[in-house]
Amino acid sequence: MLGGKAYAVFSLLFGFSFFIQDDNQRMKGNDFRRRFCWRLILLFIIGNFNAMFFTGEILVMYSLIGFVLVLTCRLSTRTLLWIAAILMLQPVSLYYIFRAATDASFVVPEMPTGPLWEATMGVQSGGTFLETVKVNLWEGQLFSLAWAWDNARIFQTASLFIIGMLIGRQGWLLRKNLRNWVTVMAWALVAFFPLHGLAGMLPSYVDNPNLLRPLLVVVNSLAKVSFMLILVSGVLYLYYCTRCKSLLAKIIPYGRMSMTNYVTQGIVGAFIYYNWGLHAHLGITYSFLLGILLFVLQYMFCKWWLSTRSHGPFEYVWRRLTWI
Repeated sequence: MLGGKAYAVFSLLFGFSFFIQDDNQRMKGNDFRRRFCWRLILLFIIGNFNAMFFTGEILVMYSLIGFVLVLTCRLSTRTLLWIAAILMLQPVSLYYIFRAATDASFVVPEMPTGPLWEATMGVQSGGTFLETVKVNLWEGQLFSLAWAWDNARIFQTASLFIIGMLIGRQGWLLRKNLRNWVTVMAWALVAFFPLHGLAGMLPSYVDNPNLLRPLLVVVNSLAKVSFMLILVSGVLYLYYCTRCKSLLAKIIPYGRMSMTNYVTQGIVGAFIYYNWGLHAHLGITYSFLLGILLFVLQYMFCKWWLSTRSHGPFEYVWRRLTWI
């Protein structure tokens, strides 16, 4: 339900938050683009701190892809829509599909994810803390970026950044524009089920692995984005049109400290599961219950922290360093 979608929601919000900051500065007569480049460099540093503990972190990737916002933010809405659509359709995978369909000898280039993951996993399972940090910062990061490339995250993230920026530009998160999200939900529902079904059927009909792999990349990425849009439009409808608004508003403190929660989840999880910590062996059920417990503890901390402060610890540091 959430795999591959939660990150996509976060990507939309990343582009949306850029629009807010850029628009606020433009109204003051300032150009935020260079400041945002510095902000991305800071995010790269924070991401590498997180990567010391958690291999699959995404902040480093966000800090690299985030420059697309600087390059495109002054373009017209129509141009941005075209760019976002092209990126969402995975142009490299489409090229692989064309080559494999027209040339039987074509082989899809492979990223070295296997050896990188084996090196990382071996140290996480049996290494010390310093050995884990070392492998996470090199092999772990390379694996994370290579995996993102193989699983359509690079182009999709850039597209979602731009779409999030456009959502802010068009005011789509305001209540008066809720009707637009009803339309989005309708089209997303129409798209998701055939895409999801097609992804399950393709292996039975396509024998050439060099054609099947890029086909699945495109279809699966579009299916996950479609379902993500169903989730987003559904939450917005619940917030604006039902009694769930007061319930949803209660988790605002958790969202306001999203970076702090994200980084501390990685640290706590690494301590619980990796060899340098408790090296716990928990099944799916106990891991799920542990996740709920961690969420509750973080939520209580967020409410207490924000009762006297305006930003979470990591959010505060990132903000203050941004405006040096």
